[in-house]
Amino acid sequence: MINNENSSDRFKRLAGKRTNEIIKKLRILGNCSNRAVYSYTREDIDKIFSALDRKLKEVKAKFVFDEDGNDNFEL
Repeated sequence: MINNENSSDRFKRLAGKRTNEIIKKLRILGNCSNRAVYSYTREDIDKIFSALDRKLKEVKAKFVFDEDGNDNFEL
């Protein structure tokens, strides 16, 4: 912990840094879209983005919960 850093400040520092790292990696992945340099199929792209979507939903679910701490869905 950095000099008396509270949990909110620590979260903001680490989450910001980690989010920026992910954005940078996504930008780099986007470089693979250059058809002059790379060859790929629609199926390849669907696999990539399906995997990314799954992981993003999984991670987001860790942050989302109702006020009671219960993450069960009800209508």
